[in-house]
Amino acid sequence: MSDERHKSQEEQTSRPIRKRLSAVAAMLLAGLAVAPVATAVERGTAHRGTAHRGTLVSVAPVADRDAGQVREFLAEKGIATDPVRYGVRAYRLTYRTVDPYGKPTTATGLLTLPKGGTQRLDLVSDTHGTMVKRTYAPSASEDFGRVPSYLNASAGRAVAAPDYVGLGEGPGPHPYMDTRSAVTASVDMLRAARTVADRLGRPLTGDVYATGFSQGGQVAMALGRALDGGADQHFRLTALAPVSGPYDLAGQEVPALFDGRINDISGVLYISYWLVAQNRLHHFYKDPGEVFRAPYASRVESLFDGGHDEEDVVKGLAPSVKQLLTPAFHDRLRHPAGPLLDAMRSADHTCDWKPDAPVRLYAGAADTDVPIGNARSCALQLAAHQAPAPVVNQGEVDHFGSFVVSAPQVARWFDALAGRGSTR
Repeated sequence: MSDERHKSQEEQTSRPIRKRLSAVAAMLLAGLAVAPVATAVERGTAHRGTAHRGTLVSVAPVADRDAGQVREFLAEKGIATDPVRYGVRAYRLTYRTVDPYGKPTTATGLLTLPKGGTQRLDLVSDTHGTMVKRTYAPSASEDFGRVPSYLNASAGRAVAAPDYVGLGEGPGPHPYMDTRSAVTASVDMLRAARTVADRLGRPLTGDVYATGFSQGGQVAMALGRALDGGADQHFRLTALAPVSGPYDLAGQEVPALFDGRINDISGVLYISYWLVAQNRLHHFYKDPGEVFRAPYASRVESLFDGGHDEEDVVKGLAPSVKQLLTPAFHDRLRHPAGPLLDAMRSADHTCDWKPDAPVRLYAGAADTDVPIGNARSCALQLAAHQAPAPVVNQGEVDHFGSFVVSAPQVARWFDALAGRGSTR
């Protein structure tokens, strides 16, 4: 199909859809203004089980950008703009899910839809990287966390980007690197997205393209495994493209804290966040002073309350991991056992399966946050299940640089798999 003919058909398709979307969106948002009251009756039922996981609580529009504005947004952040075809509309969804203990809670996330293209939409799940401040989450902040959403939606797909439990407008602390709750929040976000997309007249096909960056890369792998295992009958995994994920804590990420592959600032931020969050689940310590040196022990847990900027957290902690941790715990972390090793291994199973869908693992050779060895370990685990997955080495780029280069490549690959573009 020629570019001119393809463009003409897209314009003919998008005009009536835009008209219909405007009317439907107005009705939907008017109706959902009373959603919290309407769902009050079912709230008691939800606390007796998990049957209401993914139920929509409320929806609010948060962005409306034409294609030119999307290109400008991406270009300002150094992201290639060639996948952009349409403008986008984005909505904050509040939905029901469960916390790490299986108790009912709510979470928020961002649903982004193209302003044009086909009526029925494939769905991209985008899971974000490490965030310490809840208002940096995709549904709350129009910043780098929205890049994959705008990039993929402007290419013609719906995008569901969960904030995770405890970020965005969800209650409670964020259980950082707890794979199980991240997956349940992601699956339940897909369900809430399906509800809203239906009501907006843009029903989902059921095909899910999963991607994510950093922490979200690991979540994307785990989500892919869950979908491939039948986590929801409405969704099927179509492709998996995580970027720079910490897939191997015990074998790569934690050892890299001690051999120079992780820079000091990132090492201090990640390990302190991980220890504080995972201690609630695995109980490494009763008092922070058992793990952290003074004066950091007295402040470390409050720094990760969801209200501090990353810069404030770093300033409040030691300049290196060795200076942050007590000598005894520093040695314990180098030779983990018991609950500490259990916590690491609980996150290290995300590549230990055989995907039926194609997989690409994106990473950067100069990454000193999540070394490329994580991607190589993941590829080896997949290969052991006769599921070859190439490691797309982006060369001498750092952690964030791997995201900048990879995000548009992922969008192009998804286009190619859908028969709409090249693989690069």
